[in-house]
Amino acid sequence: MSTSKSGLNALLTPQSSVLVLIDHQPFQFANLHSHEPTMIVNNVVGLAKAAKGFNVPTILTTVTEERGGHLIKPVQDVFPDQRPINRTTLNSWEDSRVVDAVKKTGRRQLIFAALWTEICLTYPVIHSLADGYDVFFVTDASGGTSREAHDMGVQRMIQAGAVPLTWIALMSEWQRDWARLDTIPAVAEISVAHAGGTGVALQWEMQLLAAGKGS
Repeated sequence: MSTSKSGLNALLTPQSSVLVLIDHQPFQFANLHSHEPTMIVNNVVGLAKAAKGFNVPTILTTVTEERGGHLIKPVQDVFPDQRPINRTTLNSWEDSRVVDAVKKTGRRQLIFAALWTEICLTYPVIHSLADGYDVFFVTDASGGTSREAHDMGVQRMIQAGAVPLTWIALMSEWQRDWARLDTIPAVAEISVAHAGGTGVALQWEMQLLAAGKGS
């Protein structure tokens, strides 16, 4: 694991990243109280779309989906051909299928988002750190049973050495340079759909550019 938390090499790149989305299921949303549930839905869908737009391998996993429900449809729709790994373990890093899927990518920047923060996010974050990964977690695409539960989970993960960030910050970090033209259409489309006022402003900017070209 890299011990540096600063410098260029500490920044995330699409080529080094792998994303794991854990347990965004109806049962977990039913007792989500740290955030407005619709906001978490918006954010995790935006995160999933960003990963797809930057060709970042994404692993989907659920827990006892026969009771807790299937992965929410807006996330599954981003990866329609991918069947989530359905676990019994609260700690997804104790399921060899999840670990093997990450290992197959050959990537070392490991990013998690999950419900709930204090359990199904915290456990694999702390566990995977010991396996030599640079571990990050997306706080606003995750949530807990209370604000305190979410915050205590975040603190515990930071103390263990993981790095918190938000989904728009992550997408921006993957983009990093507006000269990288290939991914700008995806960033623009995702921002319009999921980034609130940023998307509104971007639409306005695009309209001005279109008007300028037509004059």
